[in-house]
Amino acid sequence: MKVAIITDQHFGARKSSKILHDYYGKFYHDVFFPYLKEHKIDTVIDMGDTFDNRRTIDLWAMDWARNNYFDILRDMGVTLHSIVGNHTAYYKDTNQINTIDLLLKQYDNITVYSEAQEIKIDNLNILLLPWINSENEEKTLDIIKKSKCKIAMGHLELNGFVATRGHMMEDGMDVDVYDKFDKVYSGHYHTRSDNGKIYYLGNPYEMFWNDVNDARGFHIFDTETTEHTPVDNPYRMFYNVYYEDTPHQLFDASEYKDKIVKVIVRKKTEQKKFEKFLDKLYSIGVHELKIVENFAIQESEEFEVEETENTISILNRYIDESDMDCDKSVVKGILQKIYSEACEVE
Repeated sequence: MKVAIITDQHFGARKSSKILHDYYGKFYHDVFFPYLKEHKIDTVIDMGDTFDNRRTIDLWAMDWARNNYFDILRDMGVTLHSIVGNHTAYYKDTNQINTIDLLLKQYDNITVYSEAQEIKIDNLNILLLPWINSENEEKTLDIIKKSKCKIAMGHLELNGFVATRGHMMEDGMDVDVYDKFDKVYSGHYHTRSDNGKIYYLGNPYEMFWNDVNDARGFHIFDTETTEHTPVDNPYRMFYNVYYEDTPHQLFDASEYKDKIVKVIVRKKTEQKKFEKFLDKLYSIGVHELKIVENFAIQESEEFEVEETENTISILNRYIDESDMDCDKSVVKGILQKIYSEACEVE
């Protein structure tokens, strides 16, 4: 039996940005639902963070999610197993009050998991693990210890995996806890990474600049072979455009309509020609345009920034190469937290 796994959908992200949700919609209507129909898949496992903001839910975002996701799954006869993630739990130390449990009660095809629980799909027992916090940690670890499941799926924060490109998680839970399983699948980190046993599957679409050119989509899990196959999202939201005295007459800006674009200037001889180049982007209707002309960091002449590096990569490398008399992993963790929170309120 084939099951679809999706995670970290973050409905309502970026203050319920309409342009971002139009982009989400292309993925669901052009990729996700057609794939489920074509391959007759009737079971979906959502590994957490279905909604973006743990404190509030925008009515527009709720309506969008119902019309463009939940109603469609119901009408298709698809069963949805939905795990509580840290973004859908109202409090940081308990999962008991959560967005999906409160807002999705009218859907008979959806089961919400706020505590660790074993389910059986086809002939395979799977342990579902929602967000682990101070209230449920002891109980969850005991369930893991006693479980005879070979497969676990959850919303886990584990050491040794890429949380976002350029940042390796160093202050999460130790992976040894999950040695008993043949395979573990998790949401929470938005970029794909694995160690051969534990697989972070990544979220379905780009949400921030750190995501540019990073593979996104969902996965198909085979309950007989316990193998998983990625189904990539072909659509992008963020684009780097390089300017090297590029003739504006030869520049085709059509693919950047309603996109978030960063123009990286490598060579600019004449300002007027550069402005004509930019005019093509503005006239086509880019959603947001940023211009980067100077990559120099003045703090140290020995530190060079690659123009393709993302913010977290630059900060982490700068910390690694500095002479700080402190625990650098702590500093990087603080910066990662600040950066993530800043992205969420952008």
